[in-house]
Amino acid sequence: MAETGARIEPATADDVDAVTDMWVALAAGQREYGATLRAEANRAAVREWAAQSAVTGELLVARAPNGESEREPGLIGFVGFSVERGGYERDGVRGTVSNLYVSPEWRGEGIGAALLDAAERALAGEGADRVALEALAANDRAREFYADRGYDRHRVELTKPLRDGDDDDGGGDDGDRGDEGDGGEGDGATGESG
Repeated sequence: MAETGARIEPATADDVDAVTDMWVALAAGQREYGATLRAEANRAAVREWAAQSAVTGELLVARAPNGESEREPGLIGFVGFSVERGGYERDGVRGTVSNLYVSPEWRGEGIGAALLDAAERALAGEGADRVALEALAANDRAREFYADRGYDRHRVELTKPLRDGDDDDGGGDDGDRGDEGDGGEGDGATGESG
């Protein structure tokens, strides 16, 4: 378990706007790795996801020690997670981790690892026996972060552009799952490093 001075706890309704702002920063930052989700254009959908996830208990936040954050209410990171439910029968119960993010000024302090640990514990408590997440192939830092925590490649997503040219505003969703498990609200490009 990661040790950090930050408090990891369930998000509340008061956290929704700050989580939304951080998600927009995550999505904007992931563009350099080839993500296609539009950051600002998805603000309303992400706010709805964050509000719903706070109600269901599937969103954790990291609060700065001693209120040392520029954001109110002292948030410096978040992680979404859920147990997969659906029509397919599986050999086990799979949880997903989505949109792990830590503010850049707090990276390297163990906060991302603490958020991930807490999400994994919550998923295990809900009956999950494995966890999945996604990272963009070009995001070496995120992929190394997860590999260091025991995550292995399971499935490889392949994409192919169907139009010539680079759409400046990102076009649309090219198959990056919005979930690193979250049903379309995020970008399969988890943005955290420890």
